[in-house]
Amino acid sequence: MSKPKSKTEKKIDSNICRALNNVCEQTLDDTPGFQWLTHQANYTNFPASLLVTCVFDTEASLSAVDKNKLQARIQSALLKIGVKFKTVGKQVVLDSEEACERDNNGSWDDRLSFRKELAVPRNRPTH
Repeated sequence: MSKPKSKTEKKIDSNICRALNNVCEQTLDDTPGFQWLTHQANYTNFPASLLVTCVFDTEASLSAVDKNKLQARIQSALLKIGVKFKTVGKQVVLDSEEACERDNNGSWDDRLSFRKELAVPRNRPTH
């Protein structure tokens, strides 16, 4: 996914980072197995392209988490900065270190580059 280029895109990305950092700190404190989160976005199709990946240590930790609660926490933090998901269920995904190690030899770059295909497609034609 593309990096923010314009001043406006950089400001939006910075605000997203701050909001998600707060979510990350809170989730580290109260969610067993949670490790970290990251986001990706293509700013030519924002916010539909925004994708947040939450990473847990194991598949067992991942399956024990209340996904709806975590999605709501992320959605709430982003709404405070004016970012609204089009489909939160598709734009907040859960993953694990265990699965990355198994499927991608521990390469999060490879694993996340595949994820960009999960973003919500543009709803209007490109010219």
